Amino acid sequence: MQIAKDTVVFFTFALHDSKGNVLEQSSEAVSYLHGGYDGIFPLVEQALEGKGAGESLDLSLEPQDAFGDYDSELVQLESIESLPGDVEVGMRFEGNGEAGEHLIYTVTEIADGKAVLDPNHPLAGQKLRFTCTVTEVRVASPEELSHGHVHGPDGHHH
Repeated sequence: MQIAKDTVVFFTFALHDSKGNVLEQSSEAVSYLHGGYDGIFPLVEQALEGKGAGESLDLSLEPQDAFGDYDSELVQLESIESLPGDVEVGMRFEGNGEAGEHLIYTVTEIADGKAVLDPNHPLAGQKLRFTCTVTEVRVASPEELSHGHVHGPDGHHH
């Protein structure tokens, strides 16, 4: 079976930085619902179209094709007192941006009673290389299609 709209794709993958360092990889197959359901980068989904089990992909991703460009204007400086708990570098907080969008802020620095909160993805602004091997392709179930994501072997899990 070939990858097409409304199929479930299983694959192993590795994500590399521009120097070839592995940033993330799967030892077991992961899956997504193919066909514009936002389960994978659109450029990767497009490149996988028509492939079948056993086929591989090696794709360069510009920042706009992966985690977006780094936007320094999103970074905020907040008083530690306005943040919950004992604030430490690396902590993450949920919040809303100026346009009301949901953002996750990471504390990147603390000094003089203030914390730097950065909502950019840690890989924003980076050129990446995505490699994968398709391990299985199957038709999506009606329930998966109505929910817009893959369900596990035992049914629906959120």
